[in-house]
Amino acid sequence: MAAINEERVLSVTHWTDSLFSFTTTRSPTFRFDNGQFTMIGMRVDGKPLLRAYSMASANYEEELSFFSIKVPNGPLTSRLQHINQGDTILVGEKATGTLVQHALLPGKTLYLFGTGTGLAPFLSVIKDPEAYERFEKVVLVHGCRQVRELGYGEKIVAELMQNELMGEYAREKLLYYPTVTREPFKHRGRITELVETGKLADDLGLPAISPETDRVMLCGSPGMLADCSTLLETRGFEEGSNANPGQFVIEKAFVEK
Repeated sequence: MAAINEERVLSVTHWTDSLFSFTTTRSPTFRFDNGQFTMIGMRVDGKPLLRAYSMASANYEEELSFFSIKVPNGPLTSRLQHINQGDTILVGEKATGTLVQHALLPGKTLYLFGTGTGLAPFLSVIKDPEAYERFEKVVLVHGCRQVRELGYGEKIVAELMQNELMGEYAREKLLYYPTVTREPFKHRGRITELVETGKLADDLGLPAISPETDRVMLCGSPGMLADCSTLLETRGFEEGSNANPGQFVIEKAFVEK
């Protein structure tokens, strides 16, 4: 097993009864690419209980940030949701994942499609200067059931827009599009519906999504990944990987299904 670091919890925020975020210290030896995930967890009966979590922080930040669901009977999240400032958690030393820019071919617009806690890796990507150097626009689309589930993403985007170093990039090139499915809101509907009907492109003032110019990263539930992958493939997109860059990439690692 790869090395595991013990990190101290610095802050915890509960956004809803099923979502929370937290920050921890970061070992100086821990390296990752924006968009990657690692294994994190706790010791249970003296043994490490670990699950895959994407870093929501950028690779240049001194602290680590994570975004989690709460599963009442989940082996890990039933415990993790009760952490407090000063507690210790385990963070794996090895980072991996497919939501990295070198897995994508060059293009004009980078679309980041995330649902629920699948938002996390994209909060890392939107803080990456390379994303704004490679693409003319970076579009963050976050789909949730209810408006209150958008809180963490709204906070990070707002802070980024005012950031001393990254704010100018973000204000010029980042487009944030939150959407919900079960409540009245300025944007309504599933991501696939918004793409298929052209509403997403119309609302953003962009052309219809095309494999010639656009690149897509996907992170969310298995159903969301399957539906979005099918939609993109019918439009001529080809899936990429770290070894063979393509026009879209998906992340198949989940905390708890």
